[in-house]
Amino acid sequence: MQIVGLGLIATFLVVLLQEQKSNLAFLLTVFVGCTIFLLLVDQISAILAMLRKMAEGAHIQMVYFETMLKIIGIAYIAEFAAQISKDAGQGAIAAKIELGGKIVILALAVPILTAIIEAVIGLIPAAR
Repeated sequence: MQIVGLGLIATFLVVLLQEQKSNLAFLLTVFVGCTIFLLLVDQISAILAMLRKMAEGAHIQMVYFETMLKIIGIAYIAEFAAQISKDAGQGAIAAKIELGGKIVILALAVPILTAIIEAVIGLIPAAR
């Protein structure tokens, strides 16, 4: 409820400020976005702890698990940065941020994809 209330109040204030003080409205948007993220840090920590426990229980190699967490983190951070750029009216920069995030994600995913392909090939009986 805090996040919803903060978001609605901020939206109302930004709409009021946008006509007269657009720079201040943008700064308020960025500040509120960062504040909402900080309010979610505890929940994010709890989710990460739960996922780590599940990964350990499933005997997943930590290297793959940590890579997946990095991929998820990059996706969220790139999306957050792109939305801030879009809010500032910089759609072209936002598109480049999204592209950069996707390329980094792809680069991190290559070892996982390689391991999956090798596992599948290992399951296929050799053709004779």
